[in-house]
Amino acid sequence: MKITRREVLERWWMLPVAGTAGAFGFMGWYAAKITFGKKKVGAPHFVAGPAQKIAALSALPGEWSEVDFFYDRRPCTLLRVPRLVEGGLEAGEAHLVAFSRVCTHLGCPVNLVKDLEVLAFAYNYRPPKGERHPQLGCRCHYSVFDPLRGGEAMFGKATLPLPRVQLELRGQDVYATGIEPAPILST
Repeated sequence: MKITRREVLERWWMLPVAGTAGAFGFMGWYAAKITFGKKKVGAPHFVAGPAQKIAALSALPGEWSEVDFFYDRRPCTLLRVPRLVEGGLEAGEAHLVAFSRVCTHLGCPVNLVKDLEVLAFAYNYRPPKGERHPQLGCRCHYSVFDPLRGGEAMFGKATLPLPRVQLELRGQDVYATGIEPAPILST
């Protein structure tokens, strides 16, 4: 079958239309995946590791105090939070939880964002009313994780929760004794 020059010129418009439709279709699929495809946090599945002292309880004097540390060659953070979190530790009046600081999207470091206006401006995320508290944020692609929901991904490109660190109280010292497996990073 021979196609004439005229037939090609009459149908050239199909190429950019098909490309545009494909691009918008992909963007719609991706937006739906990162908005509605976030995995909920379940019961912890810790992999036991060596006991490692993280900090004394006195290093966490008030709510939202934090101590950064390394466990299993991963940067982690220990937080004192206002209530018990599944996978966390109750130490008298204090409630503690620890997470890997490696974002589950592409592996960038996450940090505790205490100022909710910074969270709104820099990360384009405002927690719902009744849940306005500090969040863990990734500055690479603006994913936000909620420490009071077990590190669940709330906003941004990350769809998996942060791995939790198993905690144990020995006297007045907090120890890490295990960590959840690192997820396969998504794109």
